[in-house]
Amino acid sequence: METGRIKEIISNNKLFVLVGQQADNLNLETYLIGGFVRDLVLKRQSKDADFVTIGDCIPLAESVAKALGPDVDFGYFKNFGTAQVKHKDWILEFVSARKESYRTDSRNPEVEPGNLTDDQNRRDLTINALAIGLNKTNFGKWLDPFNGMEDLRNMVIKTPLKPEMTFSDDPLRMMRAIRFAAQLQFDIEADTFEGLKQMKDRLSIISKERIMDELNKIILCPKPSYGFKLLYYSGLLGIILPEMVALAGVENRDGKAHKDNFFHTLEVLDNVAEKTENLWVRWAAILHDIAKPLTKRFVPGEGWTFHGHEEKGARMVPKIFSRLKLPLNENMRLVEKLVRLHLRPISLTNHAVTDSAVRRLMFEAGQELEDLMILCRADVTTKNPNKAKKYLANFDKVEEKMALVEESDRLRTFQPLLTGEMIMEVFGLKPGKEIGLIKEEIREAILDGKIKNSLQECLFLAIQIGSRLGKEPANEFDGAAFLDRNIKE
Repeated sequence: METGRIKEIISNNKLFVLVGQQADNLNLETYLIGGFVRDLVLKRQSKDADFVTIGDCIPLAESVAKALGPDVDFGYFKNFGTAQVKHKDWILEFVSARKESYRTDSRNPEVEPGNLTDDQNRRDLTINALAIGLNKTNFGKWLDPFNGMEDLRNMVIKTPLKPEMTFSDDPLRMMRAIRFAAQLQFDIEADTFEGLKQMKDRLSIISKERIMDELNKIILCPKPSYGFKLLYYSGLLGIILPEMVALAGVENRDGKAHKDNFFHTLEVLDNVAEKTENLWVRWAAILHDIAKPLTKRFVPGEGWTFHGHEEKGARMVPKIFSRLKLPLNENMRLVEKLVRLHLRPISLTNHAVTDSAVRRLMFEAGQELEDLMILCRADVTTKNPNKAKKYLANFDKVEEKMALVEESDRLRTFQPLLTGEMIMEVFGLKPGKEIGLIKEEIREAILDGKIKNSLQECLFLAIQIGSRLGKEPANEFDGAAFLDRNIKE
């Protein structure tokens, strides 16, 4: 998009005109800068705009918030010289122009007031240093000191200053460079990529939370493998997730070689990304084979094996999440479950699929069954079209069987109808291990198809199990009344 057209868009935006007017009233030199300008050129929709002022930005933000009326959320951080105005679906960020640098061992920048050139110099990339004047004297004026427009046209990621200086001042910019390359599908300019490789160790001063914020944005790209390849070849991935780097490479012995599990993982990740935007299912794709280096064995006459990698990998998930400061909550448990179960549907395709086997998998997968099947289908990366067709057809058969079992058993919300409280009532027992043993055996019987999940059949089996354990129904227990009362409820 040409600069003339961009000026027209800015002129027709009441918010930007208002910011310029309020800046003139306060005699504050003010510019629209950064991502919004970049996205204008790329014709990407955005309602998140950054403004830089030469001088204190907070009075301008306050003035804009007041002019917009009561439907505004306003906040500021005086120590950092930043403010934010939220109006309808717009987020307006204000910052005072500044110089910014990091000490060798510091995660926090040293900041001092600066001019527009200083502020553009501190930007991470040339395409994020583009600015447009908003004051009456320079409204719509294009300021592009680093030829960011040309880099946008050429689809190139490049630092405004020497890469070593840009990345040393704020090492998170290395992650941002790769993130923007992945999001925009741009190339990284040769000197800039060399700077990534040279400065990679500097990333260690940045908090895990900030690194993960950028990594998750890479994972959420339409084709995340591109970002991971850049992380891998720059050396940054080895600092962030060395377990994933350990997947790379092929070992050949006695004419038998295994596949490169790193690049296989990237294929699986891209396949999953085509089916879901769920960040944590994508994380499961990243970690589904993470334990293969630890379980790799060569068996003469058979070749390479990775027995138990799914279980060991699942046990690695909490440790990896903890180290990376990722949430140790239900999202982690989803990843853990998918890693543990990712071979189970595959195993069902290798022999006659019984109701019992399908029922057991559905019970263990629970509400994550669709996510599991997305991962399993994504795990088919063979380049042999006949094999791929066969594997996917087998998954179709498994899913058909699941649909039939689901219809008859309602396993997605499966719980034995005879609860622990009911078992205590039957035998007149207090909570204890016997209750757990009876519940578990009833559940297994249902999953194996030995009994239906009906209250009557569960009660009959519970009494048999209790007798075997030396427990008889309480003297006052009336089976018929119990069934009548609970079935009605």
